[in-house]
Amino acid sequence: MDDKTGFLRRSFLKTLGSLTVGLTAIPSFASSLPGVGSKDGDPYRQARAKYMGDFAAPKLDKVKVAIIGVGARGPTHAYHAAAAQGTEFVGICDLYEDLCVDAKRTVLHMDSQRHKDVKIYFGDQYAYRKMLAETKPDAVWIATPWEWHAQMAIDAMNAGAHAFVEVPLSTTVEDIWRIIDTSETTGKHCMMLENVNYGRDELMFLNMCRQNVFGELLHGEAAYIHELRDQMTQVEEGRFSGFWRVHRRAEMKGNLYPTHGLGPVAQYMSLARGEDNFRRIVSFSTPARGGQLYAKAKFKPDSPVNKIDFSGGGDTSTSIIKTALGRTIMVQWDETTPRPYSRLNLIQGTRGTGAGFPNRIALDYCWNNATPELRTLLKLPEDKPDQSSDYHEWIEGEGFKAKDHRSWFEGGGFNAFYEYFDHPLYTRMEGIAAKYGGHGGMDAIMNFRIIECLRQGLPLDQNIYEGAYWSSVGALSRKSVEEDGMPQDFPDFTRGNWKTTKRLEIVT
Repeated sequence: MDDKTGFLRRSFLKTLGSLTVGLTAIPSFASSLPGVGSKDGDPYRQARAKYMGDFAAPKLDKVKVAIIGVGARGPTHAYHAAAAQGTEFVGICDLYEDLCVDAKRTVLHMDSQRHKDVKIYFGDQYAYRKMLAETKPDAVWIATPWEWHAQMAIDAMNAGAHAFVEVPLSTTVEDIWRIIDTSETTGKHCMMLENVNYGRDELMFLNMCRQNVFGELLHGEAAYIHELRDQMTQVEEGRFSGFWRVHRRAEMKGNLYPTHGLGPVAQYMSLARGEDNFRRIVSFSTPARGGQLYAKAKFKPDSPVNKIDFSGGGDTSTSIIKTALGRTIMVQWDETTPRPYSRLNLIQGTRGTGAGFPNRIALDYCWNNATPELRTLLKLPEDKPDQSSDYHEWIEGEGFKAKDHRSWFEGGGFNAFYEYFDHPLYTRMEGIAAKYGGHGGMDAIMNFRIIECLRQGLPLDQNIYEGAYWSSVGALSRKSVEEDGMPQDFPDFTRGNWKTTKRLEIVT
C-alpha cells in the first residue's frame, strides 16, 4: 500500500461517499455492490458463480500487466512484474504524473522491446478505470490506500483481469464479501499480496509442517510488532509520508495489521484448506498511552501532532483465534510500544516447536522415532537409542551448544536445518530473491511465482478466501474490543467448500 498522505488521503475519503451512487449507474459494476448478491453471513453463492478455492485459470503465454499506485510499494511490484519473463506491461496509473513517468522508466529499463507500449494514466482518482478499459490487462497489481483496495479489485476483475491486492484485502467484512462475489462470478483470481508467506524461514517451517516434523499442530503465535512512532515526525513530509497511520492508531482499537504474522501460521495449519478453518476470535486492546507521551516529548504544545486525540486507539492488541478443530492462534499488533520488531512466527505441535525472532527450534525425538535428517541435526547418539533430544533448550543461532553440553546439540544450530528443510521454492528462486530483492527477496519470490502460476495455468499459492480470513481479523477484532472481548464468529467465506479444498502442498 502506498503511503499517500494529507491531501491525497483526504481527497480519496471525500470521494468515497459518492462512490456507490456513481457505480450503481454502471451495469457492469452494479452486481458487486452491497445488497446486490451476497451480504455478510449470506450462505448462498450467486448464480453462475464458481468456487475459487482450487481454481486454476487458463494458461497465459503472455501476461499483460497493469498497476494502480506507484508511490511506495507499487514500484517494487512494477519492477518485478517487468523483470519476469512472459509479461508485457501495458498500463501504469497513479494520481501523480511524475510517479507514473518514473515507474514507466523502470519498466522500460527492464526490457523496452517487450514492454513497448506502456500507457500512463494520472490526475484523477478514477483514471484507473480508463486504464482498465483501454489497455485490457490480464493482471492488475493494486498498491493504493486501504480504503480503495476493495473497489479497485472489484473493478479490475469486472474488467476481465486477475487482481493482486496489497494488504489488507479490505478493512470491512462487507467489502470482503463483495470481493469474493466478484471473483466467483467473473472467474478471476483475487490474491492478497501477503509477501511474508514467501520468506525463507516461513517457507522452511511450512516444509517442516508438511513433513510432520512438529507432529500434530496445536497452537500458533503471530504478530506485527513494529514500533512506528517516528511516523509522527512525517506530518509535513508530503505524499510519501507515513503520517496517515498515526491517525489510524489514534482512532481505531483492535488489530490494524494482522496478515503479516497470521498468513504463514494459517498456512502451516491449512486453515480454510480441507483440514481446519477459522471459527471464532476474542480480542482485547490495552489503553492508548504511547502516542500521547511521544507527542508531548517530541513536539511543541501547538504542534498539529499534539492536537490529535489518541484515546480512541489502543497500544497493544491481543487476540485469540479458535479453529474448527479447537486449535488456537494468538495474534498481536503493536506499532507504538518501544519493543524490537517481531512477527513471532511460532508453530507448536506434539513433537516440537518452531519460532522466529530470533529463529529457534525445540524438538522431542529419540533415535527410534527420528528421520535420518533429524538424527543428523540433533546428533542423536547411536549407542543410546532411547535418549531424547533436549527440548528444554532451544536450538538457535549458529554454533549453539546446550547448557549441559550434550554433544548432539553442538554445531550448526538452527542454521543447520536449512540444509535439510529449505523449501524447494526458495532454493529454486534464491537467485531471483537475491537479484531483485524486496524485503529480503520475499517480494520477488511472490511476484515471480504469481507470473509463473498465471503462465502455467496453476492454482495460486494463496486463494481469495485465505486473504479474506486473514484480513477479516482486523474488523472482527475491533468489534470484539468494542464489546469488551465478546467472541466474534468468522463468516464462512467459502460457504462450506473449505472442507474439500486441497491444502497447499510443497511447490518444487
